[in-house]
Amino acid sequence: MWPANRMSLSASLPTVVLPYPQPTDAAVSKRMQQNRRRDSRPEMALRSELHRRGLRFRVDHPVRAGGRLVRPDIVFTRARISVFVDGCFWHCCPEHGSKPRANTDYWGPKLARNVARDHVVDAALNDAGWVVIRAWEHELAPAVADRVERVYRQALHALGRSRCG
Repeated sequence: MWPANRMSLSASLPTVVLPYPQPTDAAVSKRMQQNRRRDSRPEMALRSELHRRGLRFRVDHPVRAGGRLVRPDIVFTRARISVFVDGCFWHCCPEHGSKPRANTDYWGPKLARNVARDHVVDAALNDAGWVVIRAWEHELAPAVADRVERVYRQALHALGRSRCG
C-alpha cells in the first residue's frame, strides 16, 4: 500500500545508465558500502514481531510477476502477500528522505529510478494477484505488523482457510 503521495507509473521504464559517483569522502564511502540489501534492523524487528504473533512467512523469497523476478523482504506465499520495508534515503521518504549535496547529478536520477522501480514492481505484483504492503524503515514494527496481520487475516478469510503461510 502506497502513501497517497506516491503515484503509479507505467510498467515500462527507459533504461538510463548513470555514471558511477566518485566518493567525496572515505567515511561516506564506507557507510554506503555497509548498507544491507536484506536483514536491516527495521526488517528484522518486523519479522520478529510477525513471528511473535504466530505468523509464518518466507524471507527474501523470489516471486515471478509480470516477467520480472521480485524479492520482497517478507512473503506470505499462499496468501499472496508481499511486504517491503523501504529505507527512507533509498526510496525517498517524504518525511525523512534526504537529498545528497554531493554528486547530485548521479543521486537525483538514481533515487528517482528507485522510486519508479518500486511503482513498477508494485504494479507487476498487483497484476499477478499479489497484495503489496510497503512500510518505511522509520515506522514502528508493531504498527506495521498490525497492518500486515490485518491484511493476512483478510486473505485467510477470503481463502476460507484457518492457516496460510
